Amino acid sequence: MAVDQGFPRSVRLTRPEQYKQVFGDARKLSDAGFTLLVRDNDGDSARLGLAISKKCARRAVDRQRIKRLVRETFRQHRQHLAPVDVVVMCRPAVTGWDNARIRASLERFWARLSTPCANP
Repeated sequence: MAVDQGFPRSVRLTRPEQYKQVFGDARKLSDAGFTLLVRDNDGDSARLGLAISKKCARRAVDRQRIKRLVRETFRQHRQHLAPVDVVVMCRPAVTGWDNARIRASLERFWARLSTPCANP
């Protein structure tokens, strides 16, 4: 049976109130390229929000590339994540990174947020 790896609205933060809850009461995880704000949610799956600013990446093409890579890695790891709301923000250094380095950085975050029973 195939595992659902889509990215439906139910696994996205879509309303300003949802973002405010995460920004107001979250723990931070960060490295040289990204800061993740993480907050437990009452649902049964992880949800993703993106806050990729012009301060981080001036060119729209760079912001979209970063967003695409974040969504892709989240989608691939979603079934292993604890039920949390995650807002991903980037730092200016990430615009100089290649796709492989961005993926590696994000995968380390997803591994930290994985549910204990998902890691054999």
